[in-house]
Amino acid sequence: MVKAKDLTDREYLYGHKACPGCGLGTIGRLALKILGERTIVALPASCMSTVTTIYPQMNYFVPSLTMAFAGTGALLTGMSAGLKAQGITDVHVLGLAGDGGTADIGLQALSGAVERGDDFIYVCYDNEAYMNTGVQRSSLTPIGAHTTNSPSGTASYGEKKPKKNLFEIMIAHRIPYAATASSAYPYDFMNKMEKTKSIQGPKFIHIMCPCPTGWGFASDLTVEIGKRAVETGLWYLAEYENGKVKMNVVPKTLKPVEEYLTKQRRFRHLTEENIRLIQEHRDREWELIREKWFQEK
Repeated sequence: MVKAKDLTDREYLYGHKACPGCGLGTIGRLALKILGERTIVALPASCMSTVTTIYPQMNYFVPSLTMAFAGTGALLTGMSAGLKAQGITDVHVLGLAGDGGTADIGLQALSGAVERGDDFIYVCYDNEAYMNTGVQRSSLTPIGAHTTNSPSGTASYGEKKPKKNLFEIMIAHRIPYAATASSAYPYDFMNKMEKTKSIQGPKFIHIMCPCPTGWGFASDLTVEIGKRAVETGLWYLAEYENGKVKMNVVPKTLKPVEEYLTKQRRFRHLTEENIRLIQEHRDREWELIREKWFQEK
């Protein structure tokens, strides 16, 4: 188990320009504290690359490369193959990509890299929309959310489709290790990153990253919002290894979803009926989760 006293004082990601309250910097900083200086970082076009690689500054103190939006998986393959060809075995290859660059335009490259069994760590930081280009919906935008291309109004209550289940998509590849995480649960995330260091092959972590700017909440509420997502069952913490799923945090009783939804501007248009439907969807999802995974604890 990772403890605070175990963390290095060295910073490998420092001085980024993310919005106040954004969890991106925390995710990158903690991931690199776990992996250390023998790490190469791959970044697609995204919030992360935008706030850490603004010319003439570079905020990584390890090698990093920004590439095309869709290419994270392909670049990780190339990096992994290059290290293998040189006989280098003590370097971690880390991809940091957003929800759009992972679940949408980057899914083909990621699926191919996982299927080939390349050795890398892929972290998808999920702020549930294309935040870098103006808050457009992605396939990981949740039901009911207002975005610039899933607007709420007289003809629509916002996003109409549920989030794509990226965790289960990765499990379907029979990946050596996959997990979900949250920037509001840093030690859970760091423990999962620690596990990836000793596993050969592709490793995938899907981490929820609340976005004050796109979601519409005060910057000092980031951790609270992230915890409310887990407490209401609209996000879960789990990991898949050795062919089984283990739930890391199971609320004794799921809180009403409005305790999460009403704290964010992107959901302020929802009616009581809309909220009831979202809660019913949550309940159905948890019935499936209990049926599939609880016996595997």
